[in-house]
Amino acid sequence: MPISRRSTLYLARRAAAVATIGYFGWRQARAVASPLLLAQQTPQTPAPPATDAKAEDQRKAPRSLGDADAKVTVMEFFSLTCTHCAAFARETMPQIEKELITPGKVRFVYRDFPLDQVALAAATVARYLPPNRYYPFVNALFANQDRWAFARGVNSTDELWKMAALAGMSRPTFDQAVADTDLRDWILQQQQADRDQWKIDATPSFVINGQKYAGEMSFDAFRKAVSGP
Repeated sequence: MPISRRSTLYLARRAAAVATIGYFGWRQARAVASPLLLAQQTPQTPAPPATDAKAEDQRKAPRSLGDADAKVTVMEFFSLTCTHCAAFARETMPQIEKELITPGKVRFVYRDFPLDQVALAAATVARYLPPNRYYPFVNALFANQDRWAFARGVNSTDELWKMAALAGMSRPTFDQAVADTDLRDWILQQQQADRDQWKIDATPSFVINGQKYAGEMSFDAFRKAVSGP
């Protein structure tokens, strides 16, 4: 969605307003059932305060899928409150994972591009999970946007905590994540750098072989972009 239609990320959280997310006249995506397997994972112990570079780097380390030596690296710029990002995750990503990522053809890198304060809080929480839990958690958030991001009359932070608990996060770790202003500022700095470098103005957007593609992509379009001219 065009960034110009969004309030700046430093304004107060507008949980009710995120339901207006959408661009290019595409259809609204519907959230699907939460992956219940997240509830089966071992609860995460509270993360220690970020007092050293190693702890800080873990939160800020790249989140990706696939072989680091894959011939093609794809970056997705996404917001966790973007319905079209959710539709891509539901309708296209499973086939990409099966046919391109698992065989080692593509490395898929997630780039936070939150469009509002709710998405920003969710992005910080996701980065407090171990890297191997990041992808399932992001998928669960996309699948349940109507529950934690768009529902009227609920506290979005409370609903986000419920999702994090299902992913095995402890309450102390969750509280630390939502209060981590350093991580939040870092995400916003990275977002601005990506906006400047790649001219990102909509989510989802992709950079494939150095070429930017804006908007939700079908698998055929994605595979064609990966294959190149």
